[in-house]
Amino acid sequence: MKRALYLSLFCLQLFIQAHAQELKYAAGQNQWNADSLGNHRAVVQVEQATGAAKATIDWRRRDHHTDSEIIVVDGQTTQRILNVKAENISRESGDIFFEPVSGPGKYYIYYLPYKVNGRSNYPTATYLKRTETATKAWKQNVASKSVAARVIMLESVNAINSFYPMEVIAKASEVSQLAAAHASKRYLVFPEDRMHPIKMTDDLPQRWILTEAATDFKAEVSPGENFSFQLGIYPLKADLKNVTVRFNDLKNGTNSIPANAFSCLNTEGTAWDGKPLKNTVNVAKGKVQALWCLSDIPSDIPAGIYTGTVRISADNEPQYDVQLTFTLGADKLHDKGISSPEKQTRLAWLNSTMAQDNQVISPYIPLKRNGNSIDLLGRKLIISENGLPAGIQTFFTPEMTGISKTPKNIIQAPVNFQITDATGNAEKLVAKSLKYDVETPGTVGWSATSSSQNISLDIKAHIEFDGFVAYEMKVTALKDIALSDIFMDIPMNRDAAGYMMGLNLKGGKRPASYDWKWEVATKNQDGAWIGDVNAGLNFSLRDEKYVRPLNTNFYLQKPLLLPASWGNDNKGGIRISEKGDQVLVSNYSGARTMKKGESLYYNFTLLITPFHALDTDFQWQTRFYHKYNNPDSIKATGATIVNIHHATPINPYVNYPFIEHKAMKEYIDKAHQDGLQVKIYNTIRELSNSAYELAPLRSLGHEIFSPGKGLGYAWLQEHLGDDYIAAWYVPELKDAAVVNSGMSRWHNYYVEGMNWLTQKVGIDGIYLDDVAFDRTTMKRVKRVLTQNNHPGIIDLHSANQYNKNDGFNNSANLYMEHFPYLNRLWFGEYFDYEKNSPDFFLTEVSGIPFGLMGEMLQDGGNLWRGMVYGMTNRMPWGEGDDARPIWKMWDEFGIQGSKMIGYWVKNNPVKTDNPAILATSYVKGKSVLVSVASWAEGDADFHLKIDWKALGINPAKAQIEAPDVKNFQNKSSFTKGQAIPVAKGKGWLIIISEKP
Repeated sequence: MKRALYLSLFCLQLFIQAHAQELKYAAGQNQWNADSLGNHRAVVQVEQATGAAKATIDWRRRDHHTDSEIIVVDGQTTQRILNVKAENISRESGDIFFEPVSGPGKYYIYYLPYKVNGRSNYPTATYLKRTETATKAWKQNVASKSVAARVIMLESVNAINSFYPMEVIAKASEVSQLAAAHASKRYLVFPEDRMHPIKMTDDLPQRWILTEAATDFKAEVSPGENFSFQLGIYPLKADLKNVTVRFNDLKNGTNSIPANAFSCLNTEGTAWDGKPLKNTVNVAKGKVQALWCLSDIPSDIPAGIYTGTVRISADNEPQYDVQLTFTLGADKLHDKGISSPEKQTRLAWLNSTMAQDNQVISPYIPLKRNGNSIDLLGRKLIISENGLPAGIQTFFTPEMTGISKTPKNIIQAPVNFQITDATGNAEKLVAKSLKYDVETPGTVGWSATSSSQNISLDIKAHIEFDGFVAYEMKVTALKDIALSDIFMDIPMNRDAAGYMMGLNLKGGKRPASYDWKWEVATKNQDGAWIGDVNAGLNFSLRDEKYVRPLNTNFYLQKPLLLPASWGNDNKGGIRISEKGDQVLVSNYSGARTMKKGESLYYNFTLLITPFHALDTDFQWQTRFYHKYNNPDSIKATGATIVNIHHATPINPYVNYPFIEHKAMKEYIDKAHQDGLQVKIYNTIRELSNSAYELAPLRSLGHEIFSPGKGLGYAWLQEHLGDDYIAAWYVPELKDAAVVNSGMSRWHNYYVEGMNWLTQKVGIDGIYLDDVAFDRTTMKRVKRVLTQNNHPGIIDLHSANQYNKNDGFNNSANLYMEHFPYLNRLWFGEYFDYEKNSPDFFLTEVSGIPFGLMGEMLQDGGNLWRGMVYGMTNRMPWGEGDDARPIWKMWDEFGIQGSKMIGYWVKNNPVKTDNPAILATSYVKGKSVLVSVASWAEGDADFHLKIDWKALGINPAKAQIEAPDVKNFQNKSSFTKGQAIPVAKGKGWLIIISEKP
């Protein structure tokens, strides 16, 4: 038996020596146009003049485009050679005959040329099919008259496109020989270092043929290091089920690296919400699975050689032990190696719990419970004995600039959750055992039980310091029963329900009655916001299987899951109606039967709005510059904050701002010297192909990246293969991204990354371009951005989500859970500032009903209408969209410290007599800046209706003037009672003051 094994191994070694000689691989410096010729070529040398040369290329390609075009280019003239013939083309090798028209010298054979189609930022590379370009006469004798050309090397257009070494495939014969040499084994394990991430799942890399499967792994590590390595699993005989990894201590005499310092990223970890995570790893026969092993090397451990084992096992399979030998140096790493992310030292971030504790974040205050009443910033929630809301109140002033002592009821009566039997009679649920089981400054939680003879209702709920309320409602049948409905009525106060957005409605006035049905396949809708400027409620209906869907162009690829409870096979819906001073929001699920012991989860969430009062002074003093530029030039514009987008020199790669961090820090340091603050683009939705951790993340299946049809730009097709969604692409940088899956451990990495950028690079905040994470991650991010007195400024841009690809959701409704932690909105692309009503501006764009203020983007916005909500556009755009003239006017008036009184406030001291022309007042001392904007169908005029007493201005001494504001208005003066003209869609900025 041993002799046979030795003979097999000897034969394998001979085979390797004879057939697995490696070609030279090189990475170019973008010497050719990849979008014309492709990313890969063979460089061949013709030694003598001949009419035909033959190059046998051992290219070992991972792609399957064996029918792709072959382009041969003359190295001396750079001209394409047309007399070319391809034979014996496979993924392993190919014979290329060509006419070396310039005689001896170098020739380039391009074998994966493609054409780019589609939008510039969402392209698809289509690989060109092979065509016949050679003449018939040349082809007749090419095989017999050809002279061998020497293959010098295989070259990629640049380093990121290189296949070497981990994407250079082993040949089928080599794999067969390898399997024969290990015929007694059920599966093989290939230990691999961190600098060679495993990237292929369908092929073995040639590197493993040369090194062979091993039973040991050696590495040099440092004390205090986040060290990682890989185990490549390759089943030979059958599929592996439930692969597990166990570690032993690594010992050096009496010293050791304990087993609990090790973990396997693929099998265990910490989820995005801080809960333990266990993953089942199955590996199909003939597939490759990378298992990434993490080591948290103690910082106080002595230098030396430490040995131990890692044991791999699977259901009904023999164990496989790999000996680990770590040579530990003496130099400690004080940053765990985080400053060298190319060594995969940041993979540990995926299991981080940083900022997970629900500590109160400014400006919010600790929750305070008094009996069944819970107070929070500007709001109050009162709990019924059955655990549901009995009352919800707000205390924000109508102006939204402060908090009063006078409550405003959001609901008129307790929320009513009702179950009716087949005859329509209500189940008499008796409430009992309401108790508060969580009481911290950030969270108050309670539970309650109600039951009848037929049904029990178990409630677990909590409220958080920002006004978020979550309910888990478990309905259990105590016997087999038929039901006509299970529904929840929210009886809202009509004075707190004037506006609505969601449920297929754009933001605006709430209709008197409305019916809505579930349609999750095409509609990202499971709730709505209904409210007034200073009081409102957002609600969302869910069950226990709720998963956050994709958004921003990708909703249809991962839509909402229809809640089994509320949706009830599309029998459920929401019905809104008015009755007296009440607006009834009835959330019904329809008729159904339940078996004894069966449970349904009628979960829902609430957001009590507004979240806080407006910070108008922040709006006036904080002026954004949204473009990479020299800090000195930015300062000269009057801007105070610069947003650094991706695809810029210091932040080139989408959602991966770590590669040029040194240049970023230099820029930020200079900006800080100039008195500027710097925020960077960084969000979660897609991830650049330049991310160091891309291969480890792909090894986690669909945890980090969404499944999809693949395609997209050439790099994605050539290096990822399939099973991804192609996302944003930057042509100038050839930066290609893939879509993230939603809630995952990448959020833990994101939080750690934001902390590192804040503490080590000095960023002052982040610019979010739509958001693909939930409020839990947003809270964590805000905590790390604001710790140690960092400003932590966050602004959110959104393209209008009310479209087919986004499931007809409203941006403000979609992102409302994030609003408590934002400093400004920028809504944004595809928002129509000309055709939409003031109610749309107020609810969907301005942010005011939620305690925020915003800016405009699309086509520069409408400057006149925007100022009614305190909005301008953002620097730097075209001359007509320049915000500087308005900033200048603000400063000349002294808007800082003024009191904003919007047109929606009944006691606004300055109104107009035209209902289509609205006025907002900015009152400061005995002067007021009045912003007037018209929504009239054409040119119109108006008269100012001025409450002189409220302003404290003597009308006899009053002057009414419009200052000169470039691209906005010419200087004008008006008299009291004068009809003031206004052009369609425009307005005025008028200052009313007392003459000296």
